[in-house]
Amino acid sequence: MAEQNNPEDENQDTARFEEVQVELEEPLGGVESLSAVIGIPEWWPTGTRVAVVIAHGEGDMHDPLVSALHRDLANRRFYTVRFNFPFAEDGANKAAASPEVLDKAFRAALSVLGRDPTAAPSQVFIGGTGVGALAAARLATTRFPVDGLFFLGYPLHPSGKPEASEADLLYRLIPSMLFVQGSEDPNCQLDDLRRCLSRVGTPSSLRIINGADGSLIRPEAVDHLPAREAGYKAVSRVVEQWLEGLLDQP
Repeated sequence: MAEQNNPEDENQDTARFEEVQVELEEPLGGVESLSAVIGIPEWWPTGTRVAVVIAHGEGDMHDPLVSALHRDLANRRFYTVRFNFPFAEDGANKAAASPEVLDKAFRAALSVLGRDPTAAPSQVFIGGTGVGALAAARLATTRFPVDGLFFLGYPLHPSGKPEASEADLLYRLIPSMLFVQGSEDPNCQLDDLRRCLSRVGTPSSLRIINGADGSLIRPEAVDHLPAREAGYKAVSRVVEQWLEGLLDQP
């Protein structure tokens, strides 16, 4: 089913957007399928076929940052997918938020990329916010081929507990990585992240949004819609430029 756009924004989209259901091989967290939205760029599948899969954090796939990035990248030539984790679906149980369930759900969502074998992407980039960023990182440590990882507010440690860092996961990653972090994010001490990235064996880029928390929005923009939208657009530009930089490499 086609996702309806705001009539005021209709002329801004060159991509088309489709709502789909991702059927699961087995129930996860009490649900049998996951809601997802696919962004199909104009002229797809001609040209370079690049897919970007975006995972949400504690909310759902309609998180404004996730939605904005999904839309912006689709309009810029990238085949984009955003999806719900089981805990964001109706009827989910407590197990729906476990790392094992999140990882299986992420892998299931990636199956959308192969629904048309004649238009399968040649390169795949994955990432997300919060728990979605962690799930993307875990998936990239498996045999699934990933060309790059982007983290929008990577939770390096529980809120206010830098001593409980999960940096070991980052040391196991091979693909190029982009981190976009708020300077006031309680889940990521920037000095700790910088030390970690100085020791990883793969190319990484860190972009900091001064004054922002884990949502990547500055306090003065919280109650000001145009400022929030400008903030989301800025994040989209950072991710797009990083993607284009990798794709331009020989």
